[in-house]
Parts: sequence; C-alpha cells; structure tokens
Amino acid sequence: MIIVMQPGASQQEIDNVIQLVHDMELKEHIIHGTELTVVAVIGEDRKKDPQVFETLPGVQKAMKVLAPYKMASKEISAERSTVTLGEHCVIGGKQLQVIAGPCSVESEEQIIDTAKLIKQSGATALRGGAFKPRTNPYSFQGHGKTGLEMLAAARQATGLPIVTEVITPGDVELVSRYADCLQIGTRNAQNYKLLEACGDQPKPVLYKRGMSMTIDEYLQAADYILAAGNPNVILCERGIRTFEKFSRNTYSLAAITELQYRSHLPVIGDPSHGTGHVHLVPAMSKATVAAGADGLALEVHLDPQHAWSDGAQTLNPQQFSELMPQLVRIAEAVDRELAVGEMAQV
Repeated sequence: MIIVMQPGASQQEIDNVIQLVHDMELKEHIIHGTELTVVAVIGEDRKKDPQVFETLPGVQKAMKVLAPYKMASKEISAERSTVTLGEHCVIGGKQLQVIAGPCSVESEEQIIDTAKLIKQSGATALRGGAFKPRTNPYSFQGHGKTGLEMLAAARQATGLPIVTEVITPGDVELVSRYADCLQIGTRNAQNYKLLEACGDQPKPVLYKRGMSMTIDEYLQAADYILAAGNPNVILCERGIRTFEKFSRNTYSLAAITELQYRSHLPVIGDPSHGTGHVHLVPAMSKATVAAGADGLALEVHLDPQHAWSDGAQTLNPQQFSELMPQLVRIAEAVDRELAVGEMAQV
C-alpha cells in the first residue's frame, strides 16, 4: 500500500506513519516529491487496512497498490523518477543521455581512447565490461578487477561516469567501489540474490530485461532492487528471444513505451544487443528516441572487426559520430533534448 502525506506534512507526522508501519511488522520506503511525500509500505500488507493510516495527522490518503510490482509501479509516484550517474548525467529528465563504449574492456589504452572519442562525439557516460558472462565458456570472460581499474583510468582521463556489469552477489562490493552505475545483464535478470545485493548498495543500477521475461515479470523483479533500499534503478529494453532469426533478439520499441506507462522509473534502450547487427543499430537508435526512451546504451569500438566480443553489433567511430547529430534532431522532434557532452556542432 501507499500512504500519501499532506502538503507540508511535518517530519514528526511522517515518523508517526513509519512507526505504525513498523508496528504492523512491515517496512517503509520514503519517496520525496516536489510537493508531496509518499510512504510506500513493503511486505505482506494484503490483510492490513489502509484506512487505519488515514486517522493519523498529516496523512492525505492511503490505498492499496493494485499492480503486483509495488515499488516500480507508477501508482506510488505521479512524478517520473530520475537517476544520476556521476555528477551530471541525469537519466529520466528532459535531456536524453547516451551511454556508449565497447562490449569488453580489452586494454587501458583501448578504453581511454574510446572514452575520449565517444565524449567528443557527445556521449555522456562510458560503458564497458570488466566481467563478461558469456554463453560459450571458452570465450573471453573479461579482465575482472584489472578491467575495473582500466575503466577508472578512463573516467579519470575524461570525466565520464562508468557503467559496468556485475555478475555475482560476491562481486557487488568490488564493482561498486569502481563503477558509477552497476549493470545487471539479461542472463542475470532473474538472479534474485544479485538483485537484492545491488539493492543493498547505493550506486545506481542499470537493469536489463531478461531475454525471456514478460513486462510483468521484469517489473516485479525490479522490485527486488527497490525493496532492498536502492531507488536508483534504470530499466533497459534490450530485446527478447523469439522465433525470429534475422536479428540476434527481437527488440521491442513498444516495451519502452509500455514500461513508461506502467512505471515511474527511467527507461532506456539498447539497440546494439537488441538487434545484433550493426546495419540495424542506427535506425533502431533513432526509433528508440522517437518512442520516448530516456536514453540509449550503444556499443562503440575503435575497430569492431577485431573486437574481442560482439563486434558484429558494434558501431565504429565514424558511424557513432554520424549518428549523434541525427539523434539530436529526432529528440527535438519529440520535444526532448539530447545531452551531447562535448559535441561542438550538430
């Protein structure tokens, strides 16, 4: 259930609500809006009467959340949430952000040079895998901690916040020491212990939809992160597995719009993984912006033909620099803005 406080409710009145939540052996999650404070109640509350809370001073109304996903539901927040990576990269506001970089961190020189290039072209965050869960056990699995150190060197050189994947609960503490945002990939989308571990640390989480997950399953799983105490969750559509073979996955633009319809969380798209073929990525990137996404995650490599992983879906520097001005124009057409970093001219 959710308890909506009256405008101007005092901290003591909010504390009284929290105390009653605890008396019911439930947990609270406080959401501070620009005008109202909402207390979301976490736990088995189906047998609890919301009207009990309405007798407390400062409470405007209390109600059940109808969606099976409680914390991710738009029912608990009339305002869309924003998530900040680093100091300036705000995902979910009017400006759209582009997160770009290689699938895998291969060397310090490679990741620093890539970071400089994507920043010059307008990207506002750097992606790169230090830990790589791979379908084939003999494929490159990433440099691990050394890869994280390389990413940190790229951040130091460019100022770009870094997004990198974490694949086990035991690695969460290590990755969170280096990363500005922890990514949960599709293979771990229903690894609930990992979701809880990411929810139990303060860094933002970029949470990709599982390759076989429905929208309901995806949002319920997102609640594992939110209910553990971390409100900074970014949803990412990256395609699902279907019978279609022309693309690596079936990338759903409608899922982006549907997620925004159901949830207050920011939503971005990953057309690189969503399509798996570089000739599809520019068009699907533009379509993602037109569909209302809050940003993009794109794979960019200095030499995709020799990339250690996912070269077939990866933009080269020229393709990326040509795409960015086009995204600026698409964003303007749908009354948004593209945060363009250092891009000098569009």
